[in-house]
Amino acid sequence: MTGFPGAPRVIRGGFVLLDPGTARPLRTVPFQFNPDSLSRTLQPQGIGPEPGDRLEAQRLKGPPHETYRFEAEFDAAEQLEDPEGHPQEAAHGLLPVLAALESAFYPPLGQLLAEDRMASLGMIEVAPVEAPLTVLVLGRARVLPVRITEFGVTEEAFDTALHPIRAKVAVTARVLTVDDLGFHHKGGLLYLQHHEARERFAAQVTRTPSDLGLGLGSL
Repeated sequence: MTGFPGAPRVIRGGFVLLDPGTARPLRTVPFQFNPDSLSRTLQPQGIGPEPGDRLEAQRLKGPPHETYRFEAEFDAAEQLEDPEGHPQEAAHGLLPVLAALESAFYPPLGQLLAEDRMASLGMIEVAPVEAPLTVLVLGRARVLPVRITEFGVTEEAFDTALHPIRAKVAVTARVLTVDDLGFHHKGGLLYLQHHEARERFAAQVTRTPSDLGLGLGSL
């Protein structure tokens, strides 16, 4: 954050967990500091199983598999200087923030207890409860339904009660597409908006082969 008058307001990225049935926000975890760097990989979904298949070489059977990798930093040192104004950090450090992020991976405790009761009665849960939809927010132009495939926490400093007060969180997240969620799921609709925005951005590039020193006959 900057204190210069007139400085633009920086949009914070983060995660939003949505109820899979109602799309109601269950939990929002903003990044304390936006990532310094972010890497993306795209893996096209082609049809041809073998190289050299002339009929299928350029065909696409669906959106690419897109993966985001980044590191988010959290630091409670500033809040600990004013414990009365930040009682949560004073009492627990970063444990609440880290627990909120990690809640995307855990089924609710009530679900676990219910499954245990059903198992004790000889009943088997056929369809487990659907997990919250995890949405990665990287500005207004990138609001992405994702599945976090790797999540690593490095705790770097602690208070006197051994609560972490500085931590780095390394995240690998794969974007969920309509192939994963369907066209009418809330996550599928978010993906379609992302797909449409990407096409709009691509349409703004209006270069022609002549910009590369080539004429149409050269292609």
